[in-house]
Amino acid sequence: MGEHQNRRGELIVLSGPSGVGKSTVIAELLSARPDIHFSVSFTTRAPRVGEQDGVNYNFVSREEFERMIRDGELLEYAEYVGNYYGTSLKVIREQLDRGVDVLLDIEVQGAAHVKEKCPEAVLIFLIPPSIEELSRRLRGRHTDGEDAIALRLDKAREECRECPRYDYLVVNDTVVSAARQIQSILEAEGCRTRKRLHLAAGFYDGKNG
Repeated sequence: MGEHQNRRGELIVLSGPSGVGKSTVIAELLSARPDIHFSVSFTTRAPRVGEQDGVNYNFVSREEFERMIRDGELLEYAEYVGNYYGTSLKVIREQLDRGVDVLLDIEVQGAAHVKEKCPEAVLIFLIPPSIEELSRRLRGRHTDGEDAIALRLDKAREECRECPRYDYLVVNDTVVSAARQIQSILEAEGCRTRKRLHLAAGFYDGKNG
């Protein structure tokens, strides 16, 4: 109990190309770790069929989003395929200060901005087993034509070149395995010496037992 009261929450950034299965892996992770706060991003894009405001994204107008930029309300933001995506700074700070781990699902551009502002953030990149498997998954969604799929694959290759900037690389071979790997990463991060020094203070305070 005392350990958790003294800790600050982990800021976890998950990125990966379109079609890699981030949403499914996140759902699996949150089912196993319901104590993680999933940050719902703001976006200017239109909702897709089945998406709910405040659940999948906070859908706002371009004018409102640009006001949030001007007023410094965002931890990070990026423009992707003609639409803005961003993360609320206030919500993130409140959760981390309470000792709650926060998960962000953002593109590589936004992840780089987070790392600049929050060097302690844990960056995880999710990739498919192969580019061929990613192509198969994109076609299996039946939401894009061949031209759009080709563009997504080109974008995926571009994004994957940013892998070396991330702390961890997780292969989404199966959803369960990928989610378990992320849980292991979070457990290991929580055991870092700098985060647990207070637990060992009594052993090197200069007093003999």
